[in-house]
Amino acid sequence: MTSSPWSCILWDVDGTVADASAGIMPRITRVLSDFGRTPPAPEELRHWIGPPLLESFQARGMLTAEEATEAVVAYRELASREGYASSVALYEGVPELIRAVHEAGIPQATASTKPQNQVEAILTHYELDHAFTAIVGASPAPEVLDTKATVLARALEQLAAAGVDTSRPVLIGDRHHDVDGGAELGVPVIYNRWGFGNPGEEQGAIAVVDDPDQLRELLIAEED
Repeated sequence: MTSSPWSCILWDVDGTVADASAGIMPRITRVLSDFGRTPPAPEELRHWIGPPLLESFQARGMLTAEEATEAVVAYRELASREGYASSVALYEGVPELIRAVHEAGIPQATASTKPQNQVEAILTHYELDHAFTAIVGASPAPEVLDTKATVLARALEQLAAAGVDTSRPVLIGDRHHDVDGGAELGVPVIYNRWGFGNPGEEQGAIAVVDDPDQLRELLIAEED
């Protein structure tokens, strides 16, 4: 028998479930170069992964708001041509944990600022879509800046509409955007260190885990 302290579990995607950096970083580099900007060094560019790209393209004055919207369109056209699941790897142990949570009867949803069609493509490609009651990502409209709180609220609404108890939710994420978004809605966050966050971004999380085995202990309790 298994149980959980949580009534539902919500997952960030980039940096938590999937490592799409092999595709994301070259696309960002190409788009910035096309706009005549010098792309950041790879070690800095890794930290663009997770937050909304519309926000990242404007960070430190890299692009204007209008240019950033155009850049998001260009980036998504590249991603569409290459295939949304191409160059995407899942973190070792995470698919098994998602399946174990599903088998334990604990409802799950994604709450990602990655465009929803891309999230769906990745989960379908890796045959994990069936494990989620709701698959929620950001709006595909390039000018729309869906924050973590926005997509998290949408995920909770869809879970509730499906009859899920959302009184004890938890979000798994790897950036301060996850922690901050959870705080806006009163949703506790478990911070995973295998993603793209910088040291200190875990401040405000209720727990920090280094690997999926540690996370499993916080999500699923084995009963005698």
